[in-house]
Amino acid sequence: MPNSDQSGPAGLSSVENALRILLLLSDRPSLRVADAATELGIARSTAHRLLTTLREYQFAAQDKANAAYRIGPVLTRIGLTANRRMDVRSAAGPALERLREQTGETISLSVLEGRDVRFVDCLEGTRSVRVGDRTGLVLPASSTAGGKAILAALPEEDLERRFPDDGLPTLTPSAPATREQLRAELVGVRRDRFALNSEESESGISAVAAAVCDPSGAPLGAIAIVVPASRFDRAAAEQWLPALFDGVRRTEEILSRA
Repeated sequence: MPNSDQSGPAGLSSVENALRILLLLSDRPSLRVADAATELGIARSTAHRLLTTLREYQFAAQDKANAAYRIGPVLTRIGLTANRRMDVRSAAGPALERLREQTGETISLSVLEGRDVRFVDCLEGTRSVRVGDRTGLVLPASSTAGGKAILAALPEEDLERRFPDDGLPTLTPSAPATREQLRAELVGVRRDRFALNSEESESGISAVAAAVCDPSGAPLGAIAIVVPASRFDRAAAEQWLPALFDGVRRTEEILSRA
């Protein structure tokens, strides 16, 4: 018995057809139901249903009823997010180099992905005992200095959406285990403009980080100084803050001119 979610040639699923419609939307200024049906080889009623669903979720938009469809705000936002991510990595490069020279420690750049952070750039420190390259690593945002710096810069409703349950993923006993513990820590991060990770993502590794924001204050990523826990405490972290804040400022200036 055929799947009820299938339509069109070769049993293409509705999901596949919706993705094909998104590609059509991205390739032209507007798309009519009849054109979508012809291009995909599906019934007009199916094309209309798919476009209506995409509009409801803001992947597509209409200027008025029965008008042609165009790219919706969600697709625009996704594109802007991807561009910003590439921009922040490029813009932060000189600051990462300068911070490594100033501290001798490993310097990382991370970005938020849902409830996690991904390390998109990392320069390994020059000291004999150092933290290795973390590029590509994905960790819970609530357990990392960079993640907490970014989360502190988000609106409260965004935090609610990302963390609907009280329990948080933890990698070590040092990490915040509940949403309320995280919230309490973020109050201090907002006040001090930096976040700490004391062996919360991995035993033996600690970090201090600050968020990189766009002119509106929205966080684009975070720069962190990552060190072996044996030479890390709050006093040591505070000694690095002038250099860290200067690196963030330099990165934000480059981004503002882009």
